[in-house]
Amino acid sequence: MRKYLNRTAIAAVTLAFASQALATEWNVSVWGQRRAFTEHVERLAELVSEKTNGEFTLVVNYGGLSNNKENLDGISIGAFEMAQFCAGYHRDKNPSITVLELPFLGVTSLEQEVELSMAVYQHPAVQEDLGRWNATLLMPSPLPQYNLVGSGDAPSTLDDFAGLSVRATGGIGAAMETIGAVPTSMSATEVRQAMDSGIVKAVSFAPHAHMSFGTIENGTWWTTNLNPGTVNCPVVVNSDALADLSDEHREALLGSVDEALDHYVDFYSNNTMNAWGPALEERGIESVTFTDAEIASFKEAAAAPAAAAWIEDNTARGLPAQELYDLVTGMIADAN
Repeated sequence: MRKYLNRTAIAAVTLAFASQALATEWNVSVWGQRRAFTEHVERLAELVSEKTNGEFTLVVNYGGLSNNKENLDGISIGAFEMAQFCAGYHRDKNPSITVLELPFLGVTSLEQEVELSMAVYQHPAVQEDLGRWNATLLMPSPLPQYNLVGSGDAPSTLDDFAGLSVRATGGIGAAMETIGAVPTSMSATEVRQAMDSGIVKAVSFAPHAHMSFGTIENGTWWTTNLNPGTVNCPVVVNSDALADLSDEHREALLGSVDEALDHYVDFYSNNTMNAWGPALEERGIESVTFTDAEIASFKEAAAAPAAAAWIEDNTARGLPAQELYDLVTGMIADAN
């Protein structure tokens, strides 16, 4: 009897150690605080844990693992297994996906932003581009068209942007230059201090970021229909870590992406956008709406030159730039 019990105990201990050995924990580097922008990451973590009975967990860390502009570098060296970043933070590191940040592409919904991003992410040249950082593109963080919140006198026409210092990255920054603004590229976490100190007078963000990073706390006006474009902020995983997952855990991760994105779009469309209007009204922030003629003039000045420059620059890098541009604009034309 004693021998049987000993064998049973040994088997139980062996099983416990085997279960521990099968457990996998990934560190995920994001920034700021939990908000609409990270809801798909949070939901992905929930789904992966549920599908693997807690054997595979994603630990979402807000700023404790890396500076947001260095998340891609951290992925490249395996400092953590998953991260979120924005292409406009370092265009030279990920030139292929900046096609999605060109101004006035004509994207009309978050769902369309997801579709475009996933198509670009699956292009072999894009995968090779991010592969230089040992990164595999997992999913986008779809954002609506950007608009500005600013302090001081509200612009009444586009001419009033001349000389105005504006936080704007990527293609949005290039577009703002065409109407005389002075764009400054900085990460979201740097914006409130820059606005408080007067380094920038206006900030280009999506609604969730205006609320999360406090621009509406000292803003006096916002643009309702400037809509110059958006930024592309993918979630990536370390390619080696992805390859090392068991088949079950890899399927739990990859098979949860669509549901995580659906949750994100629903949260942004309903929670965030429903809170946006009241937040502006409570603070007495003035709405600035430009005429259709001004917006058309802005688009004419910004869109074609930015696209031509992007194609020329990235063809010189060895990317199939025209092909990527045609992929994006062709999908938008078909949808619209």
